[in-house]
Amino acid sequence: MTLVSLARMIKKLSLVAKKKFVMPAQAGIYLGVGCNSPETLDSGPGSSPGQALRRNDGTKSRQPFEHFTSTGHKAGGYSVLLAIVLMWPAIAAAQERVKFPVGVSSKVLGYGALWAGWRRGFFEREGLDVDVVLMRGTAPAVQALVANSISVGLLAADGPITAIEQGADLALVASGSKITHFLMGAKNYKTYEDLRGTTIGSSTLTSGTTFVLRRALKLKGLEYPRDYKLLSVGGTTEAFLAMNAGQTVASMMAVPYAFRAQELGFNLIGRMADVFPNYLLSGFTVRRAWAEKNRSSVVRFLKGVVRAKKWFEQDRKAAIEFLAKEFQLTPALAEKGLDYYLQAPAWHPELEIEMDGLKTVVDIYAEQNNLKGPIPNPEKYVDQSYLRQALKEIGLR
Repeated sequence: MTLVSLARMIKKLSLVAKKKFVMPAQAGIYLGVGCNSPETLDSGPGSSPGQALRRNDGTKSRQPFEHFTSTGHKAGGYSVLLAIVLMWPAIAAAQERVKFPVGVSSKVLGYGALWAGWRRGFFEREGLDVDVVLMRGTAPAVQALVANSISVGLLAADGPITAIEQGADLALVASGSKITHFLMGAKNYKTYEDLRGTTIGSSTLTSGTTFVLRRALKLKGLEYPRDYKLLSVGGTTEAFLAMNAGQTVASMMAVPYAFRAQELGFNLIGRMADVFPNYLLSGFTVRRAWAEKNRSSVVRFLKGVVRAKKWFEQDRKAAIEFLAKEFQLTPALAEKGLDYYLQAPAWHPELEIEMDGLKTVVDIYAEQNNLKGPIPNPEKYVDQSYLRQALKEIGLR
């Protein structure tokens, strides 16, 4: 609100106060202010004309009218006016929230802070009307971002890197999560060497996690496709079914579903985080030109995400209940998952992008796509100025 509009409002409210003032409906009170009639307010139809104190439910006060024209009550009326003026920025913000669609490549626990920010009102308090749009994978989310159909995309980090190398004007502005995938094996498969000559399940044949799997297996002495085959099986549920049916002998599963697999008797062959400790699995991405023109909105969005993530840390019980309901997990599984993300930590405490983790993503991307020349500096793909400003405004910098 500008000073001019504020002054106009005060003037209007002052004029109203000289006549009569109506409290908001939620308060349930109608107050006659500034009248000096001596009649009581218990008079009903047929009584002499005059002002009346009524509740919105139609009942009347039994107080004499003089009671309400005392100096103290007049001051109270003006206090209410002042309160409304002071509350007006919040009221205006609620009416003028900025539309802010966010695309997300999948609905997984690692993206929990985004869902909490949306469902728990953290974005609303920043003046944003966020709508989370679930998309079918990273590629559609990148396309929507490039087409300016969404404001921010939360997606696998190799997606924007690929798009940037193809000329897209994108940048990662904050981290999502590090890799949390476990390689789980069927009953008789317990080590990497046991996988030689077998078929391994993956979400796709070209996703970032598949490239991580291939790199990990290579480090363990297994070359693709010489020593094993890959079968695209889809998500976690399909991976379980494929192993139970004998189509695959192992598959990558993210926390907390990997914990559930262990409970069902599957074997933990290896944690990808042990091979690539800081691998940046996902991040928040924007179009550079759009973000610069809408810097305030991007900063407010990141403030909402950071605050949602801090809520996970500060109110663990409520966070577990939220995650269990939102992601359809048992409370026990939600608790184990939350503890893993916070303690590993798979979420950076303040959503910063660690360059060594992003460098690993770039290295694997360059290897899989046979990039010519020097491997790009990871700074090429990043602009953390929005996050730094958000952290400063929150008081974390």
